[in-house]
Amino acid sequence: MIGWIYFFIIILANSVGAISGMGGGVIIKPLMDAINVHPVYAISFYSTVAVLTMSIVSTLKQLKNGMQLSIMTAVLLSSGSVVGGILGNVTFERLLHYFPSGREALLIQIGLTLVTLIGSYWYSLSSMKSLERDSQVSQLLVGFLLGYLASLLGIGGGPINVALLMYVFGFSMKKSTVYSIVIILFSQLAKILTIAMTSGFGRYDLSVLTYIVPAAIIGGLLGASLSKKMSTKHVGLVYRLVILFVLILNVINGIKVI
Repeated sequence: MIGWIYFFIIILANSVGAISGMGGGVIIKPLMDAINVHPVYAISFYSTVAVLTMSIVSTLKQLKNGMQLSIMTAVLLSSGSVVGGILGNVTFERLLHYFPSGREALLIQIGLTLVTLIGSYWYSLSSMKSLERDSQVSQLLVGFLLGYLASLLGIGGGPINVALLMYVFGFSMKKSTVYSIVIILFSQLAKILTIAMTSGFGRYDLSVLTYIVPAAIIGGLLGASLSKKMSTKHVGLVYRLVILFVLILNVINGIKVI
């Protein structure tokens, strides 16, 4: 039963995540936390697999749809996100080492997620001018920061990706969602490879992946198709609605843990 619950959560979350550039994990993880069937480290892993699968499918679909990307920008952002993704997972494992129950690690994840959600929502409504920085160093640093947070928080990428890309580089929201998905792909791939080379997959119930992977593929395809048809205005609306929903969900989860 829990496999089918995860299946439908991931289809919905990844469809919305592909449209908004959030990656789906920002919805998947707090919903799985609320259900509270698996420990925090397992939920972070399942969310990572779902988001990685979605980002691969969505990127391939977007390329097929004629998505325009600067190869150099994509490479620099992705390179930074790989390093950030590895260090983010190392930080998460250290938290679990110091707090074996997982309760404190979950509270830290929730707290940092709330900060990024509030900041991202505020920026999406503000008239603050972007920095218009497009140097290679800036792209590497932004990729690193986003990859680190994505891996540490277990949410794949979240709204901070889109907000930071808009603020630093002056990208439109729709353009930011495309680069965000590419960053998510490489940061989550780095996290999976780090797990494979360190703790391994023995502590996870891998049978759950038979529900998670197909759902992630369906969600990625559906989200990429819908994204092509939606205007920047509608993408922005979806982005803000998701932030509000996840804000409320994280507050409820935080209260439950406390």
